[in-house]
Amino acid sequence: MDSNRVRVLIIVVACLFPLLVECRVRHYKFNVVMKNTSRLCSTKPIVTVNGKFPGPTIYAREDDTVLVKVVNHVKYNVSIHWHGIRQLRTGWADGPAYITQCPIQPGHNYVYNFTITGQRGTLLWHAHILWLRATLHGAIVILPKLGVPYPFPKPNHERVVILGEWWKSDTEAVINEALKSGLAPNVSDAHTINGHPGPVPNCSSTDGFTLGVAPGKTYLLRLINAALNEELFFKIAGHKLTIVEVDAAYVKPFKTDTILIAPGQTTTAILTTDKRLGKYIVAASPFMDTPAVAVDNRTATATLHYTGTLSTSPATLTTLPPQNATPIANNFTNSLRSLNSNTYPAKVPQNVDRSLFFTIGLGINPCSSCKAGNGNRVVADINNVTFVMPTIALLQAHFFEIKGVFTTDFPGNPKIAFNYTGKPPASFATENGTKLYRLPYNSTVQVVLQDTGIIAPENHPVHLHGFNFFAVGRGLGNFNPEIDPKKFNLVDPVERNTIGVPSGGWVAIRFRADNPGVWFMHCHLEIHTTWGLKMAFLVDNGKGPNESLLPPPKDLPKC
Repeated sequence: MDSNRVRVLIIVVACLFPLLVECRVRHYKFNVVMKNTSRLCSTKPIVTVNGKFPGPTIYAREDDTVLVKVVNHVKYNVSIHWHGIRQLRTGWADGPAYITQCPIQPGHNYVYNFTITGQRGTLLWHAHILWLRATLHGAIVILPKLGVPYPFPKPNHERVVILGEWWKSDTEAVINEALKSGLAPNVSDAHTINGHPGPVPNCSSTDGFTLGVAPGKTYLLRLINAALNEELFFKIAGHKLTIVEVDAAYVKPFKTDTILIAPGQTTTAILTTDKRLGKYIVAASPFMDTPAVAVDNRTATATLHYTGTLSTSPATLTTLPPQNATPIANNFTNSLRSLNSNTYPAKVPQNVDRSLFFTIGLGINPCSSCKAGNGNRVVADINNVTFVMPTIALLQAHFFEIKGVFTTDFPGNPKIAFNYTGKPPASFATENGTKLYRLPYNSTVQVVLQDTGIIAPENHPVHLHGFNFFAVGRGLGNFNPEIDPKKFNLVDPVERNTIGVPSGGWVAIRFRADNPGVWFMHCHLEIHTTWGLKMAFLVDNGKGPNESLLPPPKDLPKC
């Protein structure tokens, strides 16, 4: 009996006993289609779901099962990743192309089938192939179980706010040209808030998103950074925001006027509309504290519009942080702590079975066809391994024991130690390989992610599929294994699925490998992923069927 039939049978049985379990099966259909879209006074066809940009929101409750039928009507191969969903034993539904599945080819379809277990809050879905997620993305809203309250006063209303980037050019042409040249791609032409950049001088005064609110109410803002390559600051003029959750994990509430959010991260905040009637600017602007790295320095704006305010009323402006406002970024990051209540405890691994040290950064490899790069190309790596994507999905190769697709010798430490944030090594060359790191089921894992100064230090938002982790430590310079662990927070560290590794610094994460399968870990700056800053963990099955990967569904796409 295939895995989809087994899971549907379990769901049906559970629903026959409603006093024992609350459940619902949520069905969605995603038609991937091209849509002519105008921004910045120019029009281009973009890849969308159901013709919408951003795409439709997935709504579900904790413990619901979600079935999304994705039908590919475009010329590109497509896959969809449900970013942050644990996918317990259902890696076939995770979505990264050539990692857990072959992509959905033009004219074909695939049903993603997963159950949301032990999660509630804001996540996102996005394409996980090529650079299609520039426009192929949307929100996932996971409500608590029926009858279970939020661990904070229930807001009067909820709103989804998605931050993104916009290129006037076809994004696939942008990255293809960069790969051909061996150099970095052109930065985006605008940032967006719910798909709109805001007023553009000498172009459009109306291309902005309006967030309508009533005075004296509270709004739960579900903020998502779906941008390809840039971390962003987010502010609302004249208002403070109360942070209550990140990456679908509750945090100790705190107030701030500036949110830092990296690509792939989500932040849920309560807005109280307690100001005088009026219009207030909502702004998203880039954070980059490495001068050598080019970013799109344009600010996206929207309008918070109180009911009863005349449309001709001037808007209250906000002061944006400088692009290199590291202290503001650090203040936000350091304020995040797990709620760690009796109902939502922080189950931080106190002891570690596997301790790994991963350097992350850039390199330079020979490329005879890269004339613009003088015979070289920029690459990215983890522990000096630039990941080579396979042509058969890793999970399929693992499950069906197909030889020659990958090896399990990914290094747990750098092969050559050097002053990671100081003088770089003489050679910037990296090793190419499709290497995985094998983990026993239920082992506790610590990974120290160390930025390097090769070419330039940079903040890397690293995303781990299939797991949440706890960010137990963070610092600047080189990680010191004798001193730094003594300062780890093992009580209430923030729980996330995507973490920013600071420029010229390190972050330490811990998780329990309780999810069998092949799980991608990569930088969520799309250019770094493209360049090879990625690897995967192979987590073995445990004992018995409840600790083992389910067999693949019959409609799993073929390569």
